[in-house]
Amino acid sequence: MINRILRAAAATALLTVTCWAAAGEPAAKAISDKLRAALSQPAMGLEVATVETSVIPGLYEVQFASGPVIYATADGGYFILGDMFMVGEKGYTNLTEKRRDTERLAVLGGVKEKDMIIFAAEGERRAQVTVFTDVSCFYCQKLHKEVPELNKRGVEVRYLAYPRAGLDSPGFSQLATAWCAANPQDALTRLKSQQPVPENVCADNPVAAQYELGQKLGVRGTPAIITEDGTLIPGYQSADDLMVTIGLN
Repeated sequence: MINRILRAAAATALLTVTCWAAAGEPAAKAISDKLRAALSQPAMGLEVATVETSVIPGLYEVQFASGPVIYATADGGYFILGDMFMVGEKGYTNLTEKRRDTERLAVLGGVKEKDMIIFAAEGERRAQVTVFTDVSCFYCQKLHKEVPELNKRGVEVRYLAYPRAGLDSPGFSQLATAWCAANPQDALTRLKSQQPVPENVCADNPVAAQYELGQKLGVRGTPAIITEDGTLIPGYQSADDLMVTIGLN
């Protein structure tokens, strides 16, 4: 029964969007304004950023600025907090996570390459992954040992800093030292190999900004790998497994 309902919802997705458009800009704006008025709670730091139709008729996808996605009735009287799934022939698709994928790519697109520590692919670049990393994390160290193999297979690895113990931790200073080094790739490799590197925390290092960025993107631990389509992979994967994940096996 649930499957039939979800399939019907997916089948009417285009119709729902068409109806939104057919209702005209004033009607769409009226619903958007009503939802913004009903759901925004400035005192709690909740401001509605966008309102769109969802694949389920009668529910609207509401994105809070720096907050979650919810699904609300047109009057804002009721809402659902949680992920929406579509049931297809090949199984379940998490539509809410797909939206997050798109948002991750948009946010990462604003990060300058000069603020990353990049290990370039050898020869033709076939793919790239962005990795939020810490220095003392065992699985970050283990993943870093896979980087040469990934590079050989045409995968560029782009590191962003994520001191998992916070901005007042030794991990912050170590990551800042790597980012401030004359040769960041070498410094990061040495630190992850537990070799001594003189502390050098320069004033303009991007570690704090990248830590906050990671939290915004849903990173809760390290390593956190984001693929070119925006998929977030929490935790370690070997080079072989990661090649399969990104479709280059």
